[in-house]
Amino acid sequence: MIPDFLVTHSGGFHADELLSSVILTRLFPQARIIRSRAPEWITPGADRIIYDVGGQYDAAERIFDHHQRGAPLRENGQPYSSFGLIWKHYGRDYLAALGLSEAHIEAVHTSFDTGFVLPVDLVDNGALSPSVAGQLAGLTLPALLETLKPVFDETDPKAEDRGFENALSIARSFVEARIGQIAAKLRAEALVHQAIEDTGHGRILELPMGMPFRPAIVKAGADHLLFVVHPRDKDWCLTGIRRADEGFELRADLPAAWAGLTNDDLEAACGVKGASFCHNGRFIAAAKTREAALAMADLAVNEAISGGLGQTAATELAR
Repeated sequence: MIPDFLVTHSGGFHADELLSSVILTRLFPQARIIRSRAPEWITPGADRIIYDVGGQYDAAERIFDHHQRGAPLRENGQPYSSFGLIWKHYGRDYLAALGLSEAHIEAVHTSFDTGFVLPVDLVDNGALSPSVAGQLAGLTLPALLETLKPVFDETDPKAEDRGFENALSIARSFVEARIGQIAAKLRAEALVHQAIEDTGHGRILELPMGMPFRPAIVKAGADHLLFVVHPRDKDWCLTGIRRADEGFELRADLPAAWAGLTNDDLEAACGVKGASFCHNGRFIAAAKTREAALAMADLAVNEAISGGLGQTAATELAR
């Protein structure tokens, strides 16, 4: 039954009920948010969904609190907040309402739960301290959302509800942006995987546009790849591939002789007409045409191999 009311607690707000509200207001845009602790509102009924208040967790009755004794835990023992419970029961419907491909919904649901929902759950339950972020602790999403609460000496009785509405709009932007990024990575993965198959044992991966590529390369086990080439707005880009998620070490650097050069100087150094830029860090270069970018990539591969990638790399290149 479609609810008429989305009921959460009054008073100071936190990330978990704000983010729960993002999900529920997308699914039930006609429902009115009620912020109250009055018994007549926090008692389950057919016309409402109750979350982060009420002292019960009963999905059949549509009440999702986590403050009571015997509060729900994930299978691994980590605690839920109201956000985790709402995401568990309504997240897939939310993703469908956003227009995600059915084939991607389960993967996006899991990724968002792990990387976005779970940290909010843990912080709300005191199982994770924002202090682990060090100097960035005050810039974590839960902390930032709470800065939108009214100050202690605010006398306007409507200030808390107004702050909640302002924070809800901001929270919605973060949720939708993160989900959009996750879905985009899945789309990119399919494109990169196809490009890897088309490349075979070649060392240079050509993509139809700029996109996240390293996760798909790692997933495919394409350890032979050294460089990626793709078009940009008005030119072509040649970039290295990082060895690990963290850090900046590449499988192969661009030639040292190109570092920091542009246009005529770079053309002279590499012998490729149309070469236009090489970063001093030797992780990215640009060219005016596809042909020039691929020619530069070939030179970079040859130098990397001759410079000591090892016998295994040389064998792979020869295939």
